[in-house]
Amino acid sequence: MDRIFNILIVGVGGQGIILASDIASKAAALAGFDSKKSEIHGMSQRGGSVFSHVRYGSKVYSPVIPLRQTDILVSLEEMETVRWADFCSKDTIIILAKNRVAMPESKDYPENIEEALKKTFKNIITVDPKEIVQKIGKPKFFNVALLGAVSNYTKIDEPSWKKAIEEEVPAGAFDENWNAFSIGKSAIK
Repeated sequence: MDRIFNILIVGVGGQGIILASDIASKAAALAGFDSKKSEIHGMSQRGGSVFSHVRYGSKVYSPVIPLRQTDILVSLEEMETVRWADFCSKDTIIILAKNRVAMPESKDYPENIEEALKKTFKNIITVDPKEIVQKIGKPKFFNVALLGAVSNYTKIDEPSWKKAIEEEVPAGAFDENWNAFSIGKSAIK
């Protein structure tokens, strides 16, 4: 793989953004790619913005994705999708969880985010978190279910994803996380 592949994972504190990026970065490395990641989680304890850049390829020099070069944007919170849109091109695959965590009941929360994004981006995959959580059993595995969806669009093989999940999730949580990944892979395309 000569070109660098870029995955941007965004959300708010408590959604498992850092774990998801740790898994994605490790899976890329296990698949034989040079892999780098960068993360920011400053105000995450207060529901603040959390994001992580994951880049992989034959040789990656910087962990930060340049503007408009994201291949996949994974957003676990609707408003965070809008915040990070400048990192996307019209060809970016956007996996958008219809989830309002930041100010969910606020009158200031923008309406029609998905419709506005569709005016600029052609590859938006909308995910209903309640539907996926119902299939996986617990909300805390939703982040890993979205990685299953991501895996449909990467050159990272399934054994590398499986090993990365096994190595990154807490002891005793592998089976539930692998189940969530598998459900996300088949349900979100």
